[in-house]
Amino acid sequence: MNLLSVLLFSFALLADVHISQSNPKPLEDLQRSVTEINTIPEIEFVLVAGDITESGDKASMIKVKRELDKLRVPYYITSGNHETTWSESGVMDFNRVFGDNRFAMTHKGVFFIGFNSGPVLKMADGHVAPQDIAWMKNQLEQLPADTKVIAVTHYPLQDVEVGGVVDNWYDVTDLLRQYNTQCIVGGHYHSNRVFECDGITDVLNRSNLRDKDGINGYAIIRMDEDSIRFGEKRIGEPLKLWKAVANQDRHYGPSDQAIRPSYAVNKEFSNVQHAWQRSMGVGIYASPVMDNGCVYIGDDEGMFYCLNAATGENIWTYKTGSRIFSTAAVEAGRVIFGSTDCNIYCLNAQNGELIWKKTTKAAVMGSPVINKGVAFVGGSDGCMYALRMKDGKEIWCFDQMEDYYSSRPTIYKNMIYFGAWDNNLYALNIKNGKEVWRWDNERGIDKFAPAAVWPVAAHDRLFIAAPDRYMTCFDTKTGNVIWRTNRYVVRETAGINAEETMVYSKCMWDTVVAFDANTPEPVVRWTCHAGFGYDHASCMPLEKDGTVFVGTKNGLIMGLNSETGAILWKHKIGNSLIQTMLPLSDKECLVTSTDGTVTRVKVD
Repeated sequence: MNLLSVLLFSFALLADVHISQSNPKPLEDLQRSVTEINTIPEIEFVLVAGDITESGDKASMIKVKRELDKLRVPYYITSGNHETTWSESGVMDFNRVFGDNRFAMTHKGVFFIGFNSGPVLKMADGHVAPQDIAWMKNQLEQLPADTKVIAVTHYPLQDVEVGGVVDNWYDVTDLLRQYNTQCIVGGHYHSNRVFECDGITDVLNRSNLRDKDGINGYAIIRMDEDSIRFGEKRIGEPLKLWKAVANQDRHYGPSDQAIRPSYAVNKEFSNVQHAWQRSMGVGIYASPVMDNGCVYIGDDEGMFYCLNAATGENIWTYKTGSRIFSTAAVEAGRVIFGSTDCNIYCLNAQNGELIWKKTTKAAVMGSPVINKGVAFVGGSDGCMYALRMKDGKEIWCFDQMEDYYSSRPTIYKNMIYFGAWDNNLYALNIKNGKEVWRWDNERGIDKFAPAAVWPVAAHDRLFIAAPDRYMTCFDTKTGNVIWRTNRYVVRETAGINAEETMVYSKCMWDTVVAFDANTPEPVVRWTCHAGFGYDHASCMPLEKDGTVFVGTKNGLIMGLNSETGAILWKHKIGNSLIQTMLPLSDKECLVTSTDGTVTRVKVD
């Protein structure tokens, strides 16, 4: 490469800014970077590659925007996993503050395209939503032939099998390989690194945060005639070039199929088949429910569907104003769910007509449960509502949660139990909503909150597994801890069998565990080394007719013998996050996945 190559243009890249409401230093670092960038005349625009906040909160995003708006040049921004995994708005505030979380623009003949690659609201691998891939395809198809392309992500698009973090990376690289893609740029690892993603160079850059020497910085990228040069710019110091990628026409040819996810398990268990599969073309983050021959599910663009349970064909749809995370509940011909448009909807289950809706002060990501004609559902306004199914009348509202709610409560003996992202587990009187007790794990870190698990109860005991990797058993009446163990490294999953003798949880390392539901200390009835690898997704293991249905973050589902833990069958749906499955019998279930598929699975 010619060190005297002619400079075409330069731009800056900011990544991993991590603005926090409790720590002023990241904001100071961003302010220093913006001030310095404004003094460098050759910088023509700025890319911002995600993780702009620590906790995905709107207030921090507004602070970031206020500083970025001070740039003298345009900036283009996409989100990171810290904006998508934790978000009281259901990942809607990013778009509301910045206009969008994806961008496409051409600068001096080079096309830049940025898009989200993080997991959405649940711990899982990163994921590029099917609707975003469709958008990318549309953008790329409109380019003049041989236009040079640079993709901008937060996560690298590296093969998961060699340490990558995006489950459907190949969907994106297969698309980018059809064009004159020069490289991918991003952040995430807070350091300068280079990966090869199915033949495409992926260059990761340092965090904006101050380093071990107390100096923060960013990247400056030079487009030369013959190369793309990556430099680290520490505040107040000269630019240090550390990587060059050839700037040349690229024709990739066929993708490497050998590094794609393996579906060999489906040949091993060939008795597992699809009764039907429906691709919605949009991500799905809720579990299915079924009633009277109909399947009900909401999607990432706010559409709520009623499907024929026998065929998967559409019966009716209802459009809400924003994405749906809420798993619906059905009773007496009425279906109820929440939306991030700040409403709780009750529809006629037969024709989809609106019966009533309840408007709240924030997104509603909680999933309802119905008990004796009353629906209980929580939202991001810090409230748990008890609503009469007949007309939506509010019976009571518990408004003492200090952070948002996104799970499903459990009702047991006239009490309702649930966790929130304020680190608390709550127990309320079901009749009046009065707090009976609350428990705090005393870790002081909201990322350890018992907020994603669906609690289970039996024998006057309540069971949860939180991100702190403990299974905890409580006295349902007092909230006193009966036992607590982290020996099995469980995370955010709990299920119980119909006989109420065993509580199931998925461990983070390849294993499912069954605890005795009625002992004074943690007693393990069985463990199953199920072969799914590392997993941290909150997909509840549910039992039906002697089979425990287990889903994973990479599309693998399985059935285990509920008494022994023996593997009965396995099946790979895709390579993306499986939501909590709906068992229909010991040999049949309904499955939804973030890749936008709804599948009815049967075991012959």
